[in-house]
Amino acid sequence: MKTAVIVIILAFMGVVYSGMGQTTVEKNQTISEDKIEVYYFHYERRCATCMAVENESKKALEELYPEKMKSGQIIFLSVNIEEESNQPLAEKYKVDGQTLLLVKGSKQENLTNTAFLYAATKPEKLKKAIGDTIEKM
Repeated sequence: MKTAVIVIILAFMGVVYSGMGQTTVEKNQTISEDKIEVYYFHYERRCATCMAVENESKKALEELYPEKMKSGQIIFLSVNIEEESNQPLAEKYKVDGQTLLLVKGSKQENLTNTAFLYAATKPEKLKKAIGDTIEKM
């Protein structure tokens, strides 16, 4: 009897948990034309360059746009594409690997190549590319 109760509780928790992840993705699907979302999609295991892309991108945004980051007008999200709850977001943006993507409304700019080229060796160039891209959006 105790085993059956535990199984039912675990099943219920699984349904509630999966619904919570779905709600988060659905909120992200409604994008304001004023808001800029910067996504760094990645796998669970990451090399030093992958970590540098995330760290330097976030640092650039915080240095270039501190007020917009604090107000939520610009947000940075690190998204592990191996987590099942993040699959709808990855599919929405057609992402299947490490990707640095800037989104404003229906506009998307992919800075992956630039990010991997400069994050570890010349982060100031990545910072400039991020700033230039945001200003054009």
